[in-house]
Amino acid sequence: MATEQPSRILFVVLVVVVLIVAGVGALLLYEYNKPKTAAPVLTVKEGDNLTVNYIGEFGSGAQVGRVFDTSFYSVASNNLSYPKSLEYSPRASLAAYIPLAVHVGPNTPQSGYTVGNLTFNGVVTGFWQGLVGLAGNRTATIVVPPDLGYGPVNQSCVRTAPMTFTVPVVWSVPLSEFSALYPNGTATDGAVFADPTYGWNDSVFAVNETTVTLIVSTSVGAQSSPDGLPFVVSALNATAVTLTSTLASSNAGLVLGHVSGSGVCGSKKFIVSAVDLGTGTLTENFNPEVQGETLDFIVTVVDIFPA
Repeated sequence: MATEQPSRILFVVLVVVVLIVAGVGALLLYEYNKPKTAAPVLTVKEGDNLTVNYIGEFGSGAQVGRVFDTSFYSVASNNLSYPKSLEYSPRASLAAYIPLAVHVGPNTPQSGYTVGNLTFNGVVTGFWQGLVGLAGNRTATIVVPPDLGYGPVNQSCVRTAPMTFTVPVVWSVPLSEFSALYPNGTATDGAVFADPTYGWNDSVFAVNETTVTLIVSTSVGAQSSPDGLPFVVSALNATAVTLTSTLASSNAGLVLGHVSGSGVCGSKKFIVSAVDLGTGTLTENFNPEVQGETLDFIVTVVDIFPA
């Protein structure tokens, strides 16, 4: 009579094999599906150096939303979507629009920190503080108040000017200064030149060894632009031309003017920061336009070079 023992042994072996295969499969499935440990995200820390792209916009004042600086050529060249501030100045070339190399921290040496072929310079406190904790290739907005930016308005760089003033109809200039005022002119009787300040015509009335006497030629209602501001001839007689500003209070903070000579506080540009029709005065602010304002920086960290 035949024995069944081998069949039982074979059955046990098959069960063991199945269990082993199932175990291996389960292990492989677990390995495939188990949560992966993400690589640590590198974030900006104080003391790091980094490159960053940015758009700088006004967050306060009459120019809210206007761009005053950017590292993007696409922003710089698009005035429709990105209107520019009064003192905005484009860079010299397309190649100049590159990420800004920034040292994150205070007390940056005047020469900056050099890493490879990059030199990382200091920025205003609010800018570098806002970069701390950001990760690469992430975009964020940094809000910088004046005390962490370019500081408050320096009142010694602010002056008032009348909205109405007079200019003599007949006036004289030393012969030695005539060429500086009228570079293309010759001091001869009857010669006519465009006035460099007011835009109307000046004609030579008389000339002697030391002095050139000129007479103004204009009319009531004529437009004029002293210091780059809009004025109109509001009155005229034999001795004086009266000029009156056409600016309104709504123009405050939105008009850029300029002066000749050495300027004020080293600047020849100013923004009309106030128009007071009651006192008949304009306020001319010679501070940089970013001074005294909250600034918004839309930034994207490009590369981080840990300290």
